[in-house]
Amino acid sequence: MTKFLCLYRGPATPMEDFTAEQSAEQTKAWGEWMRRVGTALVDADAPFAERTALADNGSKKKPSDQNGYSIVDAESLDAARSLFVGHPFLAEGKGRFSDEVFELAPMPM
Repeated sequence: MTKFLCLYRGPATPMEDFTAEQSAEQTKAWGEWMRRVGTALVDADAPFAERTALADNGSKKKPSDQNGYSIVDAESLDAARSLFVGHPFLAEGKGRFSDEVFELAPMPM
């Protein structure tokens, strides 16, 4: 098995701005997705909070619209991608949000 990192990208509403109903809906959707993925889920999620970005010339840049991540185990990139079909972050269906999946390569020694 290989580990894959999925980054959530898009103009997400901060969790602290959710209504109680929205929070309950999100909690349910994420729970259902996590149960479906099961033991392939290595690290469920960590939403990103404050952010900054640093350019190679030392200047401050506008950070990207990454919002969080998950790590999964899978046999291939296609298998990892399939785990994110129906992912709660993609529920809007208007093309403003995406899940970007990357294979985590071992560091050469």
